[in-house]
Amino acid sequence: MLVAPLDANTLAKIANGICDNLLTCVIRAWDLTKPLLFCPAMNTAMWEHPITAQQVEQLRGFGYIEIPCVVKKLVCGDEGRGAMAEVWTIVEKVKAILSERDLPKQLIS
Repeated sequence: MLVAPLDANTLAKIANGICDNLLTCVIRAWDLTKPLLFCPAMNTAMWEHPITAQQVEQLRGFGYIEIPCVVKKLVCGDEGRGAMAEVWTIVEKVKAILSERDLPKQLIS
């Protein structure tokens, strides 16, 4: 599973086990033997808040794989860390994870 973008609200819900919509329910029921990748994306002030680091660490503790956010000009006009990783970065990470699991090549090309 790939969650891209993962906003601050949904990050907080997942980290705290809140299941109040389809996405959070599916994630809560996710088979932890299968990969779950997440791509944080939020305002720089939200990203830099100490609770965000705790929540990201909580997801990593579940075995989820972070594709880190990047620095660039955000929709709100701020420039800083918080933007979702570039699509090509996400695709390459997904391909690498699938390759590690020896899935047929037609699924990852």
